[in-house]
Amino acid sequence: MAGLTVATVAVPQAMAYAAIAGIPVKYGLYTAIIMTAVGALFDSSKQLINGPTNAISIAVLSALVPFADHEKIPMAILLALLVGLIQTGITLFRLGDLSRYISNAVIVGFTTGAAALLVLDQLKNLIGLKGIGAPHDHFLKRFWLTITTGGPVHTWTLALGIGTIILILCLRWLNKLLRLRMPEFLIAIIITAVIVWAFDLAKISNNGIVANNVVNVIGEVPRTLPSFSTPTGNWGQVHQLSGSAFAIAILGLLEAIAMAKSIAGQTGQKLDINQQCLSEGLANITGSFFQCFPGSGSLTRSAINQNAGALTQWSGVFSAIAVAVMVLLFAPLSMYIPSAALAGILIVSAWRMIDYHRLIYHMKATRFDVGIVLATAFSAVFISVEFCIMIGIFLSFVFYVPKAARMHISELTIASERVIRERISGDPHCTKMLIFDLEGEMFFGSAPDLERYLMRIAQRSTDGIRIVVLRLKRVRNPDAVCLGLLEDFLKRMESNGVRVMLCGVRRDMLKTLSNVGLTALLGKDNIYPEGGAAWSSTLSAVRAAHSMLGNDLCPHCPTRHTNSKEADNWHYII
Repeated sequence: MAGLTVATVAVPQAMAYAAIAGIPVKYGLYTAIIMTAVGALFDSSKQLINGPTNAISIAVLSALVPFADHEKIPMAILLALLVGLIQTGITLFRLGDLSRYISNAVIVGFTTGAAALLVLDQLKNLIGLKGIGAPHDHFLKRFWLTITTGGPVHTWTLALGIGTIILILCLRWLNKLLRLRMPEFLIAIIITAVIVWAFDLAKISNNGIVANNVVNVIGEVPRTLPSFSTPTGNWGQVHQLSGSAFAIAILGLLEAIAMAKSIAGQTGQKLDINQQCLSEGLANITGSFFQCFPGSGSLTRSAINQNAGALTQWSGVFSAIAVAVMVLLFAPLSMYIPSAALAGILIVSAWRMIDYHRLIYHMKATRFDVGIVLATAFSAVFISVEFCIMIGIFLSFVFYVPKAARMHISELTIASERVIRERISGDPHCTKMLIFDLEGEMFFGSAPDLERYLMRIAQRSTDGIRIVVLRLKRVRNPDAVCLGLLEDFLKRMESNGVRVMLCGVRRDMLKTLSNVGLTALLGKDNIYPEGGAAWSSTLSAVRAAHSMLGNDLCPHCPTRHTNSKEADNWHYII
Protein backbone atom coordinates (compact mmCIF):
# COMPACT_ATOMS: atom_id res chain seq x y z
CA MET A 1 0.00 0.00 0.00
CA ALA A 2 2.88 2.38 0.80
CA GLY A 3 4.33 1.83 -2.69
CA LEU A 4 1.02 2.70 -4.36
CA THR A 5 0.67 5.82 -2.23
CA VAL A 6 4.15 6.95 -3.27
CA ALA A 7 3.36 6.25 -6.94
CA THR A 8 0.37 8.63 -6.93
CA VAL A 9 2.78 11.41 -5.96
CA ALA A 10 5.68 10.18 -8.09
CA VAL A 11 3.83 10.38 -11.42
CA PRO A 12 3.00 14.11 -11.39
CA GLN A 13 6.31 14.95 -9.71
CA ALA A 14 8.31 12.99 -12.28
CA MET A 15 6.61 14.78 -15.15
CA ALA A 16 7.10 18.15 -13.48
CA TYR A 17 10.77 17.55 -12.71
CA ALA A 18 11.45 16.49 -16.29
CA ALA A 19 9.84 19.76 -17.35
CA ILE A 20 12.24 21.60 -15.02
CA ALA A 21 15.21 19.88 -16.65
CA GLY A 22 13.91 20.96 -20.05
CA ILE A 23 13.36 17.46 -21.46
CA PRO A 24 10.15 15.54 -22.37
CA VAL A 25 8.12 14.34 -19.40
CA LYS A 26 8.42 10.66 -20.35
CA TYR A 27 12.05 10.71 -19.21
CA GLY A 28 10.94 11.82 -15.77
CA LEU A 29 8.60 8.82 -15.63
CA TYR A 30 11.38 6.50 -16.79
CA THR A 31 13.60 7.88 -14.03
CA ALA A 32 10.84 7.32 -11.47
CA ILE A 33 10.66 3.67 -12.56
CA ILE A 34 14.28 2.56 -13.00
CA MET A 35 16.10 4.68 -10.42
CA THR A 36 13.45 4.09 -7.78
CA ALA A 37 13.63 0.31 -8.22
CA VAL A 38 17.44 0.08 -8.35
CA GLY A 39 17.89 2.52 -5.47
CA ALA A 40 15.43 0.58 -3.31
CA LEU A 41 17.33 -2.68 -3.88
CA PHE A 42 20.65 -1.24 -2.70
CA ASP A 43 19.65 1.53 -0.26
CA SER A 44 20.93 1.39 3.29
CA SER A 45 17.75 3.18 4.36
CA LYS A 46 14.58 1.08 4.24
CA GLN A 47 12.23 3.97 3.49
CA LEU A 48 14.28 6.20 1.17
CA ILE A 49 12.77 6.67 -2.30
CA ASN A 50 15.10 7.51 -5.17
CA GLY A 51 14.24 9.14 -8.47
CA PRO A 52 13.95 12.61 -9.99
CA THR A 53 14.11 15.45 -7.46
CA ASN A 54 13.49 19.17 -7.53
CA ALA A 55 17.04 20.26 -6.72
CA ILE A 56 18.75 17.80 -9.07
CA SER A 57 16.43 18.75 -11.94
CA ILE A 58 17.28 22.42 -11.51
CA ALA A 59 20.98 21.55 -11.59
CA VAL A 60 20.43 19.42 -14.72
CA LEU A 61 18.65 22.35 -16.39
CA SER A 62 21.67 24.55 -15.69
CA ALA A 63 24.10 21.87 -16.90
CA LEU A 64 22.25 21.50 -20.23
CA VAL A 65 22.18 25.22 -21.05
CA PRO A 66 25.22 25.12 -23.41
CA PHE A 67 23.70 22.38 -25.57
CA ALA A 68 21.28 22.68 -28.49
CA ASP A 69 17.72 21.40 -28.08
CA HIS A 70 18.38 18.17 -30.01
CA GLU A 71 21.36 17.43 -27.73
CA LYS A 72 19.64 17.92 -24.38
CA ILE A 73 18.15 14.42 -24.06
CA PRO A 74 21.34 12.44 -24.84
CA MET A 75 23.38 14.85 -22.70
CA ALA A 76 20.98 14.45 -19.75
CA ILE A 77 21.36 10.66 -20.02
CA LEU A 78 25.16 10.93 -20.33
CA LEU A 79 25.13 13.23 -17.30
CA ALA A 80 23.39 10.49 -15.28
CA LEU A 81 26.19 8.07 -16.19
CA LEU A 82 28.91 10.54 -15.16
CA VAL A 83 27.15 11.34 -11.90
CA GLY A 84 26.80 7.63 -11.10
CA LEU A 85 30.46 6.93 -11.86
CA ILE A 86 31.59 9.77 -9.59
CA GLN A 87 29.33 8.59 -6.76
CA THR A 88 30.56 5.02 -7.17
CA GLY A 89 34.15 6.27 -7.08
CA ILE A 90 33.41 8.11 -3.85
CA THR A 91 32.11 4.82 -2.45
CA LEU A 92 35.14 2.78 -3.56
CA PHE A 93 37.49 5.21 -1.83
CA ARG A 94 35.15 5.27 1.20
CA LEU A 95 34.81 9.03 1.06
CA GLY A 96 31.08 9.13 1.76
CA ASP A 97 31.58 10.04 5.39
CA LEU A 98 33.35 13.23 4.30
CA SER A 99 29.88 14.65 3.62
CA ARG A 100 29.60 15.47 7.32
CA TYR A 101 32.33 18.09 6.87
CA ILE A 102 30.16 20.09 4.45
CA SER A 103 28.24 22.70 6.39
CA ASN A 104 24.48 22.35 6.52
CA ALA A 105 24.39 26.03 5.61
CA VAL A 106 25.41 25.01 2.06
CA ILE A 107 22.25 22.92 1.68
CA VAL A 108 20.07 25.65 3.20
CA GLY A 109 21.55 28.26 0.86
CA PHE A 110 21.30 25.99 -2.17
CA THR A 111 17.65 25.08 -1.61
CA THR A 112 16.76 28.73 -1.06
CA GLY A 113 18.50 29.87 -4.24
CA ALA A 114 17.24 26.91 -6.27
CA ALA A 115 13.67 27.52 -5.12
CA ALA A 116 13.86 31.17 -6.19
CA LEU A 117 15.32 30.09 -9.53
CA LEU A 118 12.55 27.53 -10.02
CA VAL A 119 9.79 30.06 -9.39
CA LEU A 120 11.33 32.55 -11.83
CA ASP A 121 11.82 29.83 -14.45
CA GLN A 122 8.20 28.64 -14.25
CA LEU A 123 6.54 32.05 -14.34
CA LYS A 124 6.45 32.01 -18.16
CA ASN A 125 4.57 28.69 -18.14
CA LEU A 126 2.26 29.91 -15.40
CA ILE A 127 1.09 33.00 -17.29
CA GLY A 128 1.49 31.78 -20.87
CA LEU A 129 4.52 33.69 -22.16
CA LYS A 130 6.85 32.51 -24.89
CA GLY A 131 10.42 31.87 -23.75
CA ILE A 132 12.83 34.36 -25.32
CA GLY A 133 16.63 34.22 -25.45
CA ALA A 134 19.43 31.97 -26.66
CA PRO A 135 20.33 28.85 -24.64
CA HIS A 136 23.79 30.20 -23.87
CA ASP A 137 22.38 33.44 -22.42
CA HIS A 138 22.42 33.84 -18.65
CA PHE A 139 19.18 32.76 -17.00
CA LEU A 140 18.38 36.25 -15.69
CA LYS A 141 18.81 37.70 -19.19
CA ARG A 142 16.45 35.11 -20.64
CA PHE A 143 13.99 35.74 -17.81
CA TRP A 144 14.04 39.48 -18.43
CA LEU A 145 13.59 39.07 -22.20
CA THR A 146 10.71 36.65 -21.65
CA ILE A 147 8.91 38.93 -19.21
CA THR A 148 9.34 42.05 -21.36
CA THR A 149 8.96 40.64 -24.89
CA GLY A 150 7.39 37.20 -24.46
CA GLY A 151 3.91 38.39 -25.37
CA PRO A 152 0.76 39.19 -23.41
CA VAL A 153 -0.49 37.15 -20.48
CA HIS A 154 -2.68 34.26 -21.67
CA THR A 155 -5.93 34.30 -19.69
CA TRP A 156 -6.75 30.58 -19.79
CA THR A 157 -3.16 29.62 -18.99
CA LEU A 158 -3.03 32.00 -16.03
CA ALA A 159 -6.39 30.73 -14.77
CA LEU A 160 -5.28 27.10 -14.94
CA GLY A 161 -1.94 27.86 -13.30
CA ILE A 162 -3.34 29.90 -10.42
CA GLY A 163 -6.23 27.45 -10.09
CA THR A 164 -3.77 24.56 -9.74
CA ILE A 165 -1.93 26.34 -6.93
CA ILE A 166 -5.17 27.16 -5.09
CA LEU A 167 -6.45 23.61 -5.56
CA ILE A 168 -3.26 22.06 -4.16
CA LEU A 169 -3.33 24.37 -1.13
CA CYS A 170 -7.00 23.56 -0.49
CA LEU A 171 -6.37 19.82 -0.78
CA ARG A 172 -3.45 20.12 1.59
CA TRP A 173 -5.65 21.99 4.08
CA LEU A 174 -8.30 19.25 3.82
CA ASN A 175 -5.68 16.56 4.33
CA LYS A 176 -4.56 18.22 7.55
CA LEU A 177 -8.07 18.97 8.72
CA LEU A 178 -9.54 15.53 8.04
CA ARG A 179 -6.27 13.60 8.45
CA LEU A 180 -6.52 12.22 4.93
CA ARG A 181 -3.82 11.22 2.45
CA MET A 182 -5.27 12.53 -0.78
CA PRO A 183 -2.58 12.83 -3.51
CA GLU A 184 -2.72 16.60 -3.95
CA PHE A 185 -0.60 16.83 -7.09
CA LEU A 186 -2.29 13.91 -8.87
CA ILE A 187 -5.78 15.25 -8.17
CA ALA A 188 -4.75 18.70 -9.41
CA ILE A 189 -3.33 17.19 -12.62
CA ILE A 190 -6.49 15.15 -13.25
CA ILE A 191 -8.87 18.07 -12.64
CA THR A 192 -6.96 20.50 -14.87
CA ALA A 193 -6.68 17.84 -17.60
CA VAL A 194 -10.45 17.28 -17.42
CA ILE A 195 -11.00 21.05 -17.78
CA VAL A 196 -8.74 21.17 -20.85
CA TRP A 197 -10.62 18.21 -22.36
CA ALA A 198 -14.09 19.52 -21.47
CA PHE A 199 -13.52 23.02 -22.86
CA ASP A 200 -11.51 21.75 -25.83
CA LEU A 201 -8.58 23.98 -24.86
CA ALA A 202 -6.00 21.84 -26.63
CA LYS A 203 -7.66 22.14 -30.04
CA ILE A 204 -5.88 23.50 -33.16
CA SER A 205 -7.93 24.97 -36.03
CA ASN A 206 -7.99 23.34 -39.45
CA ASN A 207 -5.71 25.94 -41.05
CA GLY A 208 -3.01 25.21 -38.49
CA ILE A 209 -3.43 28.48 -36.57
CA VAL A 210 -3.67 28.00 -32.82
CA ALA A 211 -6.94 29.35 -31.46
CA ASN A 212 -6.90 32.07 -28.79
CA ASN A 213 -8.32 29.79 -26.12
CA VAL A 214 -5.73 27.06 -26.65
CA VAL A 215 -3.26 26.34 -23.84
CA ASN A 216 0.08 24.57 -24.04
CA VAL A 217 -0.10 20.91 -23.04
CA ILE A 218 2.76 18.55 -22.32
CA GLY A 219 1.79 16.33 -25.25
CA GLU A 220 1.07 12.64 -25.45
CA VAL A 221 3.39 10.33 -23.53
CA PRO A 222 4.02 7.06 -25.39
CA ARG A 223 2.56 3.97 -23.75
CA THR A 224 5.97 2.31 -23.45
CA LEU A 225 8.39 1.39 -20.71
CA PRO A 226 12.07 2.39 -20.72
CA SER A 227 14.23 0.19 -22.92
CA PHE A 228 17.94 -0.59 -22.79
CA SER A 229 20.03 1.98 -24.62
CA THR A 230 23.72 2.81 -24.28
CA PRO A 231 24.46 6.47 -23.39
CA THR A 232 26.08 8.37 -26.26
CA GLY A 233 28.57 11.23 -26.30
CA ASN A 234 32.12 12.19 -27.19
CA TRP A 235 35.07 13.14 -25.00
CA GLY A 236 34.45 16.82 -25.63
CA GLN A 237 30.92 16.53 -24.26
CA VAL A 238 32.16 14.47 -21.32
CA HIS A 239 34.69 17.19 -20.52
CA GLN A 240 31.99 19.85 -20.86
CA LEU A 241 29.68 18.01 -18.46
CA SER A 242 32.33 16.89 -15.95
CA GLY A 243 32.16 19.95 -13.70
CA SER A 244 28.37 19.83 -13.52
CA ALA A 245 28.48 16.06 -13.00
CA PHE A 246 30.76 16.44 -9.98
CA ALA A 247 28.55 19.12 -8.42
CA ILE A 248 25.36 17.12 -9.07
CA ALA A 249 27.00 13.96 -7.68
CA ILE A 250 27.86 15.76 -4.44
CA LEU A 251 24.44 17.39 -4.25
CA GLY A 252 22.73 14.05 -4.84
CA LEU A 253 24.70 12.38 -2.07
CA LEU A 254 24.01 15.23 0.34
CA GLU A 255 20.27 15.07 -0.44
CA ALA A 256 20.07 11.30 -0.05
CA ILE A 257 22.25 11.09 3.06
CA ALA A 258 20.41 13.96 4.78
CA MET A 259 17.04 12.29 4.16
CA ALA A 260 18.36 8.84 5.12
CA LYS A 261 19.77 10.23 8.38
CA SER A 262 16.44 11.90 9.13
CA ILE A 263 14.59 8.62 8.61
CA ALA A 264 17.17 6.66 10.64
CA GLY A 265 16.78 9.12 13.50
CA GLN A 266 13.04 8.46 13.61
CA THR A 267 13.10 4.70 13.07
CA GLY A 268 16.29 3.79 14.91
CA GLN A 269 17.66 1.80 11.96
CA LYS A 270 21.42 1.64 11.42
CA LEU A 271 22.65 3.66 8.44
CA ASP A 272 25.71 2.77 6.34
CA ILE A 273 26.81 5.99 4.61
CA ASN A 274 29.06 4.25 2.08
CA GLN A 275 26.33 1.76 1.21
CA GLN A 276 23.96 4.67 0.60
CA CYS A 277 26.54 6.34 -1.66
CA LEU A 278 26.89 3.07 -3.60
CA SER A 279 23.12 2.88 -3.99
CA GLU A 280 22.97 6.40 -5.44
CA GLY A 281 25.81 5.62 -7.84
CA LEU A 282 24.33 2.34 -9.07
CA ALA A 283 20.89 3.92 -9.51
CA ASN A 284 22.31 6.68 -11.71
CA ILE A 285 24.55 4.32 -13.71
CA THR A 286 21.74 1.82 -14.31
CA GLY A 287 19.31 4.62 -15.10
CA SER A 288 21.62 6.02 -17.77
CA PHE A 289 21.24 2.74 -19.71
CA PHE A 290 17.45 3.05 -19.55
CA GLN A 291 17.03 6.68 -20.70
CA CYS A 292 16.99 8.31 -17.26
CA PHE A 293 18.43 11.65 -16.19
CA PRO A 294 20.19 12.14 -12.80
CA GLY A 295 18.23 11.67 -9.61
CA SER A 296 18.66 11.25 -5.87
CA GLY A 297 16.76 10.55 -2.68
CA SER A 298 13.44 12.40 -2.69
CA LEU A 299 12.47 14.29 0.45
CA THR A 300 8.74 14.35 -0.36
CA ARG A 301 8.29 10.78 -1.58
CA SER A 302 10.51 9.33 1.17
CA ALA A 303 8.46 11.10 3.84
CA ILE A 304 5.23 9.84 2.26
CA ASN A 305 6.66 6.32 2.07
CA GLN A 306 7.58 6.39 5.75
CA ASN A 307 4.26 7.89 6.84
CA ALA A 308 2.38 5.29 4.77
CA GLY A 309 3.91 2.57 6.94
CA ALA A 310 6.70 1.21 4.72
CA LEU A 311 8.89 -1.27 6.61
CA THR A 312 11.28 -2.56 3.91
CA GLN A 313 12.97 -1.44 0.69
CA TRP A 314 10.36 -3.39 -1.29
CA SER A 315 7.95 -0.48 -0.95
CA GLY A 316 10.26 1.41 -3.32
CA VAL A 317 10.21 -1.47 -5.81
CA PHE A 318 6.40 -1.65 -5.64
CA SER A 319 6.25 2.13 -6.17
CA ALA A 320 8.32 1.76 -9.36
CA ILE A 321 6.05 -1.05 -10.58
CA ALA A 322 2.96 1.06 -9.84
CA VAL A 323 4.38 3.99 -11.84
CA ALA A 324 5.09 1.61 -14.74
CA VAL A 325 1.50 0.33 -14.66
CA MET A 326 0.15 3.89 -14.65
CA VAL A 327 2.30 4.74 -17.67
CA LEU A 328 0.93 1.74 -19.59
CA LEU A 329 -2.69 2.44 -18.67
CA PHE A 330 -2.99 6.23 -18.66
CA ALA A 331 -0.11 7.64 -20.74
CA PRO A 332 -2.33 8.77 -23.67
CA LEU A 333 -4.36 10.97 -21.30
CA SER A 334 -1.29 13.16 -20.75
CA MET A 335 -2.09 15.01 -23.98
CA TYR A 336 -4.64 17.00 -21.95
CA ILE A 337 -2.31 17.98 -19.09
CA PRO A 338 -1.63 21.73 -19.35
CA SER A 339 1.92 23.03 -18.86
CA ALA A 340 0.44 25.67 -16.56
CA ALA A 341 -0.68 22.93 -14.16
CA LEU A 342 2.85 21.54 -13.98
CA ALA A 343 4.12 25.09 -13.43
CA GLY A 344 1.69 25.48 -10.54
CA ILE A 345 2.87 22.19 -9.03
CA LEU A 346 6.50 23.25 -9.35
CA ILE A 347 5.90 26.65 -7.77
CA VAL A 348 4.20 24.98 -4.79
CA SER A 349 7.09 22.51 -4.63
CA ALA A 350 9.56 25.40 -4.67
CA TRP A 351 7.74 27.04 -1.77
CA ARG A 352 7.87 23.80 0.22
CA MET A 353 11.46 23.19 -0.84
CA ILE A 354 12.72 25.89 1.52
CA ASP A 355 13.02 24.88 5.16
CA TYR A 356 12.06 28.26 6.61
CA HIS A 357 12.77 27.26 10.20
CA ARG A 358 16.32 26.17 9.35
CA LEU A 359 16.84 29.22 7.13
CA ILE A 360 15.88 31.65 9.90
CA TYR A 361 17.90 29.63 12.43
CA HIS A 362 21.04 29.84 10.29
CA MET A 363 20.55 33.55 9.67
CA LYS A 364 20.42 34.12 13.44
CA ALA A 365 23.31 31.81 14.34
CA THR A 366 26.74 33.12 13.35
CA ARG A 367 28.12 35.41 10.68
CA PHE A 368 29.83 32.38 9.12
CA ASP A 369 26.46 30.64 8.65
CA VAL A 370 24.93 33.83 7.26
CA GLY A 371 27.82 34.27 4.83
CA ILE A 372 27.61 30.71 3.51
CA VAL A 373 23.81 30.76 3.16
CA LEU A 374 23.77 34.10 1.31
CA ALA A 375 26.78 33.31 -0.88
CA THR A 376 25.35 29.93 -1.91
CA ALA A 377 21.84 31.28 -2.53
CA PHE A 378 22.97 34.28 -4.57
CA SER A 379 25.43 32.13 -6.53
CA ALA A 380 22.57 29.82 -7.51
CA VAL A 381 20.63 32.71 -9.03
CA PHE A 382 23.39 34.93 -10.40
CA ILE A 383 26.04 32.36 -11.45
CA SER A 384 24.79 28.77 -11.82
CA VAL A 385 23.13 26.13 -9.71
CA GLU A 386 25.90 23.55 -9.87
CA PHE A 387 28.65 26.14 -9.35
CA CYS A 388 26.93 27.51 -6.25
CA ILE A 389 27.39 24.13 -4.55
CA MET A 390 31.14 24.29 -5.13
CA ILE A 391 31.21 27.87 -3.82
CA GLY A 392 29.33 26.79 -0.69
CA ILE A 393 31.65 23.83 -0.08
CA PHE A 394 34.72 26.02 -0.61
CA LEU A 395 33.42 28.63 1.85
CA SER A 396 32.68 25.89 4.38
CA PHE A 397 36.35 24.98 4.43
CA VAL A 398 37.55 28.59 4.26
CA PHE A 399 35.40 29.61 7.24
CA TYR A 400 35.61 26.52 9.41
CA VAL A 401 39.09 25.03 8.89
CA PRO A 402 40.78 28.03 10.58
CA LYS A 403 38.44 27.53 13.54
CA ALA A 404 39.39 23.85 13.74
CA ALA A 405 43.07 24.83 13.54
CA ARG A 406 43.01 26.85 16.74
CA MET A 407 44.92 25.34 19.64
CA HIS A 408 44.36 26.39 23.23
CA ILE A 409 46.68 26.35 26.20
CA SER A 410 46.00 26.77 29.88
CA GLU A 411 48.45 26.90 32.75
CA LEU A 412 47.86 24.61 35.70
CA THR A 413 49.02 25.14 39.25
CA ILE A 414 49.38 23.11 42.44
CA ALA A 415 47.10 24.74 44.95
CA SER A 416 47.01 24.08 48.67
CA GLU A 417 46.16 20.58 49.82
CA ARG A 418 47.91 19.22 46.69
CA VAL A 419 45.04 20.08 44.31
CA ILE A 420 46.07 20.51 40.66
CA ARG A 421 43.78 22.95 38.90
CA GLU A 422 43.76 25.67 36.26
CA ARG A 423 45.72 28.72 37.34
CA ILE A 424 43.78 31.95 37.92
CA SER A 425 45.12 35.49 37.91
CA GLY A 426 45.61 35.71 41.68
CA ASP A 427 47.67 32.53 41.98
CA PRO A 428 51.43 32.92 42.61
CA HIS A 429 53.89 31.65 39.98
CA CYS A 430 55.93 28.56 40.79
CA THR A 431 59.63 29.27 40.19
CA LYS A 432 60.68 25.62 39.88
CA MET A 433 58.02 23.83 37.83
CA LEU A 434 55.56 24.76 35.07
CA ILE A 435 52.46 22.73 34.16
CA PHE A 436 50.54 23.37 30.94
CA ASP A 437 47.49 21.76 29.35
CA LEU A 438 47.37 21.79 25.52
CA GLU A 439 44.10 21.27 23.63
CA GLY A 440 43.18 21.07 19.94
CA GLU A 441 43.95 19.50 16.58
CA MET A 442 47.74 19.19 16.31
CA PHE A 443 48.04 19.49 12.51
CA PHE A 444 49.78 21.92 10.16
CA GLY A 445 46.91 24.41 10.37
CA SER A 446 47.46 24.83 14.11
CA ALA A 447 51.27 25.00 13.82
CA PRO A 448 51.44 28.81 14.30
CA ASP A 449 49.47 28.55 17.54
CA LEU A 450 51.55 25.63 18.80
CA GLU A 451 54.82 27.36 17.93
CA ARG A 452 53.73 30.49 19.78
CA TYR A 453 52.72 28.54 22.89
CA LEU A 454 55.95 26.49 22.97
CA MET A 455 58.00 29.68 22.52
CA ARG A 456 56.18 31.25 25.46
CA ILE A 457 56.89 28.19 27.63
CA ALA A 458 60.56 28.20 26.59
CA GLN A 459 60.91 31.89 27.47
CA ARG A 460 59.41 31.32 30.92
CA SER A 461 61.71 28.34 31.51
CA THR A 462 64.91 30.41 31.57
CA ASP A 463 64.71 31.71 35.13
CA GLY A 464 65.28 28.81 37.54
CA ILE A 465 62.62 26.48 36.12
CA ARG A 466 63.77 22.86 36.39
CA ILE A 467 60.74 20.87 35.14
CA VAL A 468 57.99 21.49 32.57
CA VAL A 469 54.98 19.16 32.53
CA LEU A 470 52.90 19.16 29.32
CA ARG A 471 49.46 17.56 29.45
CA LEU A 472 48.50 16.20 26.00
CA LYS A 473 45.22 14.47 26.88
CA ARG A 474 43.17 16.83 24.68
CA VAL A 475 45.61 17.00 21.77
CA ARG A 476 44.49 15.08 18.67
CA ASN A 477 45.77 14.02 15.24
CA PRO A 478 49.42 15.14 15.32
CA ASP A 479 51.19 15.56 11.99
CA ALA A 480 54.83 15.94 10.93
CA VAL A 481 54.78 19.75 11.07
CA CYS A 482 53.64 19.96 14.69
CA LEU A 483 55.75 16.99 15.75
CA GLY A 484 58.77 18.82 14.33
CA LEU A 485 57.93 21.87 16.45
CA LEU A 486 57.60 19.66 19.53
CA GLU A 487 60.97 18.03 18.77
CA ASP A 488 62.68 21.43 18.45
CA PHE A 489 61.12 22.48 21.76
CA LEU A 490 62.32 19.32 23.54
CA LYS A 491 65.87 19.79 22.24
CA ARG A 492 65.88 23.42 23.32
CA MET A 493 64.67 22.50 26.80
CA GLU A 494 67.31 19.78 27.05
CA SER A 495 70.07 22.23 26.08
CA ASN A 496 68.80 24.63 28.76
CA GLY A 497 68.85 21.90 31.41
CA VAL A 498 65.07 21.83 31.78
CA ARG A 499 63.37 18.46 32.11
CA VAL A 500 60.16 17.99 30.08
CA MET A 501 57.54 15.44 31.10
CA LEU A 502 54.52 14.50 28.97
CA CYS A 503 51.32 13.25 30.60
CA GLY A 504 47.86 12.28 29.38
CA VAL A 505 49.49 10.71 26.32
CA ARG A 506 46.90 8.62 24.50
CA ARG A 507 47.83 5.34 22.83
CA ASP A 508 47.72 6.72 19.27
CA MET A 509 49.79 9.74 20.30
CA LEU A 510 52.34 7.48 22.03
CA LYS A 511 52.70 5.38 18.87
CA THR A 512 53.23 8.50 16.75
CA LEU A 513 55.83 9.87 19.17
CA SER A 514 57.64 6.54 19.01
CA ASN A 515 57.51 6.48 15.19
CA VAL A 516 59.35 9.80 14.88
CA GLY A 517 61.86 9.09 17.66
CA LEU A 518 60.52 11.49 20.29
CA THR A 519 60.05 8.69 22.81
CA ALA A 520 63.76 7.90 22.60
CA LEU A 521 64.67 11.59 22.71
CA LEU A 522 62.58 12.27 25.78
CA GLY A 523 63.05 8.97 27.58
CA LYS A 524 60.24 6.63 28.61
CA ASP A 525 60.58 7.74 32.22
CA ASN A 526 59.36 11.19 31.20
CA ILE A 527 56.24 9.97 29.37
CA TYR A 528 53.10 9.13 31.33
CA PRO A 529 50.54 7.38 29.10
CA GLU A 530 46.86 7.77 29.71
CA GLY A 531 45.52 4.90 31.81
CA GLY A 532 49.00 3.49 32.35
CA ALA A 533 48.80 3.41 36.15
CA ALA A 534 46.36 3.34 39.02
CA TRP A 535 46.88 7.08 39.35
CA SER A 536 45.79 9.61 36.77
CA SER A 537 48.73 10.17 34.41
CA THR A 538 48.61 13.89 35.22
CA LEU A 539 48.81 13.23 38.96
CA SER A 540 51.56 10.66 38.39
CA ALA A 541 53.66 13.14 36.39
CA VAL A 542 53.19 16.00 38.86
CA ARG A 543 53.91 13.75 41.87
CA ALA A 544 57.07 12.49 40.15
CA ALA A 545 58.16 16.04 39.31
CA HIS A 546 57.47 17.16 42.87
CA SER A 547 59.55 14.26 44.15
CA MET A 548 62.42 15.06 41.75
CA LEU A 549 62.62 18.60 43.07
CA GLY A 550 63.35 17.16 46.50
CA ASN A 551 63.84 20.03 48.93
CA ASP A 552 64.42 22.52 46.11
CA LEU A 553 60.81 23.70 46.22
CA CYS A 554 59.58 27.21 45.70
CA PRO A 555 57.83 28.91 48.65
CA HIS A 556 54.43 28.27 47.07
CA CYS A 557 54.82 24.51 46.44
CA PRO A 558 53.23 22.08 48.92
CA THR A 559 55.80 20.85 51.42
CA ARG A 560 57.02 17.29 51.23
CA HIS A 561 55.58 14.71 53.63
CA THR A 562 57.56 11.82 55.00
CA ASN A 563 54.30 10.10 55.85
CA SER A 564 53.49 7.93 52.79
CA LYS A 565 49.74 8.29 53.31
CA GLU A 566 49.98 12.09 53.29
CA ALA A 567 52.39 12.02 50.35
CA ASP A 568 49.85 10.11 48.25
CA ASN A 569 47.06 12.57 48.98
CA TRP A 570 46.95 14.36 45.59
CA HIS A 571 43.89 15.52 43.63
CA TYR A 572 43.19 17.44 40.46
CA ILE A 573 40.32 19.56 39.14
CA ILE A 574 40.79 20.06 35.39
